[in-house]
Amino acid sequence: MNYTVQEIAGITNAQVIGNKDIVIKNIAFDSRIIYSTKNTAFIAINTPKNSGEKFIESAIDRGINVIISEHQHQQFENITWIVVENSVEFLQKLAKYHFEHSHLQSIGITGSNGKTILKEWLYQCLWNEFPTVKSPKSFNSQIGLPLSLLQINDSHKLGIFEVGISNPHEMEKLENIFHPEIGLLTHIGTAHAANFQSEEELIDEKITLFKDSKVIIYNGDHPLVDQKIKELYSSKKLISYGFKDGNQVFIKNNISREENIIVEYGNEEISFPVHQRDEATLTNALALITVLKELGIENEKIVEKINGLKAVEMRLEAIEGIKGNIVINDSFNLDLDSLKTALQFLNEYNKPQKSLVLTDIVGVNSNSQELYEEVSELVNEQKFDTVFLIGDEITKFEELFKAATFTFINTQELIESKHLTEINNQIILLKGARKFEIEKLKDILELRKHDTVLEINLNAILHNINYHKSLLKPTTKMMAMVKANAYGLGSYEISEFLQHHHIDYLGVAYADEGVELRKKGITTPIVVMNPEQHSYKTIIEYNLEPELYSFRVLELFYEAVQKSGYDKKYPIHIKLETGMHRLGFKGPELDELSETLLHKNLKVQSILSHLSSSDMPEEKDFTLQQLNIFDKNSSYLVGKLGYRPILHILNSSGITSYTDHQHDMVRIGIGMIGESPNSEIQKQLRSVVSFKTVISQISSVENGESVGYSRKFKADHTTKIATIPVGYADGIPRLIGNQIGSLGVNKNLAPIVGNICMDMMMINVDHIANVKEGDTVVIFNAHPSLKEFASYCKTITYEVLTSISPRVKRIYIKD
Repeated sequence: MNYTVQEIAGITNAQVIGNKDIVIKNIAFDSRIIYSTKNTAFIAINTPKNSGEKFIESAIDRGINVIISEHQHQQFENITWIVVENSVEFLQKLAKYHFEHSHLQSIGITGSNGKTILKEWLYQCLWNEFPTVKSPKSFNSQIGLPLSLLQINDSHKLGIFEVGISNPHEMEKLENIFHPEIGLLTHIGTAHAANFQSEEELIDEKITLFKDSKVIIYNGDHPLVDQKIKELYSSKKLISYGFKDGNQVFIKNNISREENIIVEYGNEEISFPVHQRDEATLTNALALITVLKELGIENEKIVEKINGLKAVEMRLEAIEGIKGNIVINDSFNLDLDSLKTALQFLNEYNKPQKSLVLTDIVGVNSNSQELYEEVSELVNEQKFDTVFLIGDEITKFEELFKAATFTFINTQELIESKHLTEINNQIILLKGARKFEIEKLKDILELRKHDTVLEINLNAILHNINYHKSLLKPTTKMMAMVKANAYGLGSYEISEFLQHHHIDYLGVAYADEGVELRKKGITTPIVVMNPEQHSYKTIIEYNLEPELYSFRVLELFYEAVQKSGYDKKYPIHIKLETGMHRLGFKGPELDELSETLLHKNLKVQSILSHLSSSDMPEEKDFTLQQLNIFDKNSSYLVGKLGYRPILHILNSSGITSYTDHQHDMVRIGIGMIGESPNSEIQKQLRSVVSFKTVISQISSVENGESVGYSRKFKADHTTKIATIPVGYADGIPRLIGNQIGSLGVNKNLAPIVGNICMDMMMINVDHIANVKEGDTVVIFNAHPSLKEFASYCKTITYEVLTSISPRVKRIYIKD
């Protein structure tokens, strides 16, 4: 987009206060990830659950001087305001105008599953055929789709946008904004199905998007989808794909054989190799081929493009580096859109110093001078300390970069310079086109180099938190429990991410955990749930807030406050005993407690208790008894204090099962990791943690030969045994050896055989086709799941996660 403030106001019927001639090219909606302020306006989006207007000051502090809002805030000087009636409707109206006045061919993707992966695959295949714009990330909602459409500029010839809905009547609004020329319908499944009266209603809603499409490409394996589209859109060009040979595009041969996949398209055949042969991947490949054929791409080139596809799983990842650095690895592709995404991700970290490795942008048919001027402007706004440029092209524009800049023809030259290994306590972004292989830099910079890794998906954590928030009142606060190294996931990395997303409180078990977070820059309020006597001075020094549960700890802590010279009311949290019989003040102690508190220079920040059995439906009566005791005793204490602290008792399972008792705040722990005892809730959550390794060696064990210590496994026929580099020193309990537990290899479960060693274990892969050394082995994620793995171990998911050794490399990803 490229409009003056006056033009935007005319298009949307908005009011302007200030400079009408400012040119706007970008609209930012999240003050935390503004990567460029040049020609950028901030829109304060108001929803029933939140008001974006409370982040206006933050946006202005970052350098924004144009604000789109439903109200003018007069305390801010020299700001241009675009005042609108409804911020969401403004965004949709502007996007509709912008899309309808563009001249690009458009593809609209909707469905239940596969939208994002198909959008990314299509973009990978088409960006160097046509100047292409696409939805960033999973921007497909009432807000996300308009923001995506506003990225269209005059140079674009093709637009690929995904469109998502979760409730009836939403698609009508989105189709009014965006009417694609080519409509693509992916798999229809259970996502959001609970919000519709029937599957038929869901399908009707989805295909509303194609009302004005010329071509509709859809999965014809679904009988009701096939019927509905043919009934409603018989006058349009319809192309169905799927496994059934009644479709126009289908797989002709047996997919289970070790041979090329052969796709029949009309009277043509397209043959290509496929390693991953699950139904979802192959269905997406059929949809991809159908769209590419419709756009006139030749068969030979289609095969070439499929072979060159990178997995969408190659996402932004953050890893712990040498010398106190954090390494952001985005070395899989490079264009302007992905550079902007990487810079946004960088802004989520709180390290003041940062460096960038950036390569040539290859395959773009645009003017080099203009391209690298735009790149340098984006980079310069981030105020990098050092920039390393790699390639023949980008190095010609060294003078455009304001940071200390070093140039290299190739990655090896940078490695040999030793510049990177001299960096300490910075965040280092690796951003490059695939041909430069800058992932080699990650290998040099990462602290731990084991093949065994624990992957933590930060976006999945945010999804799970937002799901739990959706069950609560907008005013209810949330405390995230990050004790025990955030359940083994990494307390600082998780806490920084949560702080960036405005979590209200963090909870740790001991003062040392809170001190570590403070030293690394975490400023969010931190509650110490079990403050030890020797730690009181440290708690005060690092502005931590203790949970106090007895008169002894109350008196001792107050003594420490007095000795420290703290001259304000120190914030504390009072724990009530409601039936768990672990810690807390009991009912008969409340009069003495309130009297004691009134005479001390302390402020009760919150009153809390803990549910023992909220995850057990059979203990509902006991849980309700606990809740009633808490309601009664907290109300009594509030009355005695004369002011109302925050009240909270619900944990993760309490949030989903006893929502009426949410009070002022809730505490989330295992729920944000994607685990729930309720099977229906579990379907709504996303898996956060993936523990995986690789096969080190495959051996052929003959009949009668044994495997491992104590010869606990003996082969009764010639058997393929794989050795993997993970053992009980990494957190795998010995008790799951000897075929009690299984691990995932190529979508199959492989039983653990023999005794588990300290650093290794062996699995039986005799039944798994195409298995080879170097293949990925899933210890837990989806198959087996974390719950299933915990079941092997005869324990709970908490213990599994907190048992994973610190020597296992943690990788933080955003998809």
